Amino acid sequence: MSQPNESHKQELALDRVRQEKAKKYARARRWLAFGDLALAGILLLLLVVSGLSPRLTGWFTLPVVPGASLYLVMLMLAYGVLSAPLSYYRGFVLPHRYGLSIQKLTGWLGDKAKAGILGLALGAGMVAVIYWFITSFPAMWWLLSWGVVVVLSLVLTNLAPVIIVPLFFKMELLSNTDLRLRLEQLAQRAKVRVRGIYTIELSSKGTTANAALMGLGNTKRIVLGDTLLQRYSPPEIEIIMAHELGHHLHSDILRLLVIQSAIWLIGFYVADLALKASVMPLGFNGIADIAALPLLMLIFSVISLLIAPLTNTYSRHLEVAADDYALRLTDNPTSFINTMTKLADQNLSEAQPSRWVELLIYDHPCYTKRVEHARYYAAHSRNH
Repeated sequence: MSQPNESHKQELALDRVRQEKAKKYARARRWLAFGDLALAGILLLLLVVSGLSPRLTGWFTLPVVPGASLYLVMLMLAYGVLSAPLSYYRGFVLPHRYGLSIQKLTGWLGDKAKAGILGLALGAGMVAVIYWFITSFPAMWWLLSWGVVVVLSLVLTNLAPVIIVPLFFKMELLSNTDLRLRLEQLAQRAKVRVRGIYTIELSSKGTTANAALMGLGNTKRIVLGDTLLQRYSPPEIEIIMAHELGHHLHSDILRLLVIQSAIWLIGFYVADLALKASVMPLGFNGIADIAALPLLMLIFSVISLLIAPLTNTYSRHLEVAADDYALRLTDNPTSFINTMTKLADQNLSEAQPSRWVELLIYDHPCYTKRVEHARYYAAHSRNH
């Protein structure tokens, strides 16, 4: 049976003004994201079909492996400069305009610099490995490269909460003793061993609220944004915690890594076929020609776009299962609905995007579907 103290409270309603803003914000972000993708695609395509890439790499006197890494760094820096106006508007101006960010420009630029350096280091290192495999094991380079990517993704997932995330946000153990005890008791009821409940200082940069299951193995932890602790009641935080426990119990991080690994395997295999087929038509000097690097990047970009609807669908399936678990564990559908309503309003989440938008972009169910699921649970539980 539902808990009488919580389940019979009146449900909150979405703020109409906030939802109108949410629609405009979501639409603006989508168009900026499409513009970003179009810019990257056009630049890579021009490099491949115009013959510009062989001319650029003709200046290099370095061996293939360091030359490929240098070429990637050049491409990433050039793209960073060209896309800077889009990035600034999308990442800084827009969130400030809609009241979602309080970060100063210097802080935002600092975060962009840290993310850029990290991306350059990982990208250059991965390209060096790939081209070493291409030159040393041309028949099996794609399989060997895939293996390295899988291992790297496991390592990064393990290190994310202890090294990567702290570069951008302060993270510490939940200090509220009463709340921590309440959430630990919830985990005991779920029969899930949690290595730690942490808070992340989202309020230092923005007004949005979020929670996540992070890490792998000895670093796995549940992380709650401090903006949740400031504005949500203990029963509402329990709902959020129960959702994350569902992910924990279902090993969803590992499931997503397995799916992503399968996609990478397909991607590397297709890349091998495409590189071999394009050597003569595009004038490359074999598959190890670093001039073909933009083609390699374009292939992976296209594959990612084509598979995104499938991966998003699977991710939404996992989220629905976690929601269902949270409802069954807490037996408090009204608090669930109120929590989803407050999150939608606070984060300016579009309550009901069009079907094609949800299919292509959303990795979580939209607000409307999550609330419908909770209401179905409430009706079903009353009948039993």
